[in-house]
Amino acid sequence: MSGINKVILVGHLGKDPELRHLEGGVKVASFPLATSETYTKDGKKVEQTEWHNIVMWRGLADIAEKFLVKGKLVYIEGKLRTRSWEDKEGHKRYQTEIVADNFTMLGRKSDNEPVNGGYQSTGSYESSHGTTKIDDHVPAAISASQDAAEDDLPF
Repeated sequence: MSGINKVILVGHLGKDPELRHLEGGVKVASFPLATSETYTKDGKKVEQTEWHNIVMWRGLADIAEKFLVKGKLVYIEGKLRTRSWEDKEGHKRYQTEIVADNFTMLGRKSDNEPVNGGYQSTGSYESSHGTTKIDDHVPAAISASQDAAEDDLPF
């Protein structure tokens, strides 16, 4: 039996996505995502925040660049990956990341306008995971594997 590697997060972007162009024109976007939980300890409310490194590839990186900015609330599905490399001093370094398969922007629809201003015309993005439709009037849901949603709920 094979294993399951599935991560689901709802959180706020810690900074604008950083877009890089690799060999062959491949694009990759990366950004930190904060998830918080609140609990009570000794009668006091305590908030604990975790930071996650998010990575989006190819067409999903393009969409992230257009729609995501620091502070946005997003629902992200993906898988956990750990990569390693040697630094300049020869020490082995590791980084654990969430490689996103899709994401959905949460919040009010008015908060989800593209970063470059104005909506782009209706279109779609074809990836190995499926088709993403980008609609003039419904930019709330952006995903590499599901159509744009008409409401702000991630489920």
